[in-house]
Amino acid sequence: MGRMSEESGATGQLPEYAERVLEVAELIPPGRVMTYGDVAEWLGEGGPRQVGRVMALYGGAVPWWRVVRSDGVLLPGHELDAIAHYRAESTPLREASRTSEGHIPRLDMRHARWDGEERAESHT
Repeated sequence: MGRMSEESGATGQLPEYAERVLEVAELIPPGRVMTYGDVAEWLGEGGPRQVGRVMALYGGAVPWWRVVRSDGVLLPGHELDAIAHYRAESTPLREASRTSEGHIPRLDMRHARWDGEERAESHT
């Protein structure tokens, strides 16, 4: 996950929408998360798939683990990295479910989800 890719063009600049998505990811406080749909709604543009695409292409330079699926399932292939971040930030997790790969916790979305309220107070 890098912040730059071939799609950013020869100038090395990110598409405007990608820049906006990454800015939102950077606003999410430690220990909290927003869903892909939350980010799109917050921006008033795009949808969960567009946000997910931006995070996949450019999200490596921001706290990518704070932008998540709405069901709380951890990003496949990045579970161990994400869990380390969640534990370091005291992000609420639910009891691990039994999978073929062992016990993988989920995010406790009811307690971890951030609605962006603090944004209006500190970033306007």
